Amino acid sequence: MTWARDAVSAIRKMVLIEDRMESLTVQVRHLADGYTDLDRRLVRLEAKFDLIEKMAAPGRRALPAKSRSHKDQKQAS
Repeated sequence: MTWARDAVSAIRKMVLIEDRMESLTVQVRHLADGYTDLDRRLVRLEAKFDLIEKMAAPGRRALPAKSRSHKDQKQAS
């Protein structure tokens, strides 16, 4: 009868492994969904930063040239 006990024990182990695999499958699906959501959010943030950079670029101007003082203007004349 030891072969019968071994067979029952092996079947129990297989059922436990199957249950654990199903649990892990659910967890992996949940993690994958979370990853997809984070990836989508990151892409949106990158797009916003790109837009902000593009909008800010034309507004950047060099400092105006140093104005000449009244004294400098008389000397140049």
